Amino acid sequence: QVQLIESGGGLVQAGGSLRLSCAASARAFSTYAMGWFRQAPGKEREFVAAISKSGSNTYYADAVKDRFTISRDNAKNTVYLQMNSLKPEDTAVYYCAARPTTAQFTVVTREMQYDYWGQGTQVTVSS
Repeated sequence: QVQLIESGGGLVQAGGSLRLSCAASARAFSTYAMGWFRQAPGKEREFVAAISKSGSNTYYADAVKDRFTISRDNAKNTVYLQMNSLKPEDTAVYYCAARPTTAQFTVVTREMQYDYWGQGTQVTVSS
């Protein structure tokens, strides 16, 4: 129903920035709440950021608040994660996820609530 492809990962120095993109193949992308998660080696996947289907509401994990910004362009079927002031602790594989919803302002933060996942993109922050 929905295929998600992340891109934009790479190697960056601490304090630098990266912008991740998640391109979605969907008939009605604007009906999906979207989110970003990340997983470091040996650790559980953790929530990073979420955005409502219209882009009017966002939510962030405390660890990335004030540094990361999630946004979406429904005309392009794409969600973004702008990552600034990167820290070595941000090193992980980053995944985007989608959940269909009828709620205009719902942000989804639980991994189990998402229905579709991308394959991930590696972000490495050096010290």
